[in-house]
Amino acid sequence: MRSVCLSLAVAAALLVMPAAFAAKPAAQSAPAAAAANGGAQPQANRPVEPSETKGFGDWTVRCYPVSSVSPCEMLELRVAKKTGQRILGVLLVYIPSRNEHVMQISVPLGVALQSGLVVHSDTYNSPVMRFRRCDQQGCYVEVPIDNGAVSSLARATKAQATIVSADGRKFDLVFSMSGFADAHRALVDLTKQKAVNPPPQAQAPDNAAPAQP
Repeated sequence: MRSVCLSLAVAAALLVMPAAFAAKPAAQSAPAAAAANGGAQPQANRPVEPSETKGFGDWTVRCYPVSSVSPCEMLELRVAKKTGQRILGVLLVYIPSRNEHVMQISVPLGVALQSGLVVHSDTYNSPVMRFRRCDQQGCYVEVPIDNGAVSSLARATKAQATIVSADGRKFDLVFSMSGFADAHRALVDLTKQKAVNPPPQAQAPDNAAPAQP
């Protein structure tokens, strides 16, 4: 575990840059294509190439050729210049049928899972976000985020995700807010254009017999 913690400490200390100039994102793009199954649950690892990509400052909006209630996502990835290791990924999707957002944040392995993660900006401070899962590429927070919080983030000029390593040290993983507001507007517009509305739930007729135990 000590070596894992050391890896996290070294990664967090390195200078970072937008991932468009370095490492590829994880094959699993998390809530975006997964929204077809409800919005907040990631699908199995199955890479799908985006059919449309637009850049806004340090944020990228990507849409996928999938039939989904949320086929688009906006994201920023931060990686170490020297190693190409992904240090932080922040991803947001919009589900127009419910007027809701889902956020995924990915960080390196070696975090104290019980401590969760907190996002701070000059306009918004999140509650503690609990880690949902880990894989070989890192650990992930995947949570609904209310529209008011997204609006507050759109006004931010700086932001960071605070994590705690397994040996108790805190790290502030900084990410850029340059282009966030424009990327979010594009995300909402493109998702509304491309989303497939879920079928209405079937309702039992009023005279239906009760189910037998």
